[in-house]
Amino acid sequence: MWEALPDDLEPPLLGPRLAFLRAEVRPGDRALDLGCGTGGFTAALAQAGAQAIGVDVAEAALTRARARHPGLDFRLVPFDGPLPLQDNGFDLVWASEVIEHVADTARWLSEVRRVLAPNGRLLLTTPSHGRLRVALEGVESFSEPLGDHLHLYTKRSLKNLLADFGFEQIDVRPVDGPPLFRRSLFARASR
Repeated sequence: MWEALPDDLEPPLLGPRLAFLRAEVRPGDRALDLGCGTGGFTAALAQAGAQAIGVDVAEAALTRARARHPGLDFRLVPFDGPLPLQDNGFDLVWASEVIEHVADTARWLSEVRRVLAPNGRLLLTTPSHGRLRVALEGVESFSEPLGDHLHLYTKRSLKNLLADFGFEQIDVRPVDGPPLFRRSLFARASR
């Protein structure tokens, strides 16, 4: 997929996502950008004073990240295996527009919890698929049979999922669009 994307592609909701991230990162945080893509959020973490590592399953994305942000730590991780990272190694895990692409969500969230330190924070963003939007627009418009979105989340389903995996202090906010038709979810949770 990354080989087909243009180099100058700007991520959706870049401004609001950066503001959400910057409001939560603390200088000195050990931070993981999980699904870092071209590394823009990894760079934002580093600029905010975090010790940032970016990981992705796509070597083509990491090639772009390394070219754009030399000197930052970018690593390839397996598509469906454990993260090659130490237990309790991070104060903050940022996963923006990733969870909807994960085939084994249970394994993925278990790995996120494993690498988060006690009281560590998970920040994630994902498209919102409220019932009214899906009913009016049809599930096909959000989940193409050959598309890369494997899961659809509502505010409630995402909050319940995080609670089921032992996360606490969960806050899920719908953003971008009129009420009942928000297009994105921003979530914060603690281990």
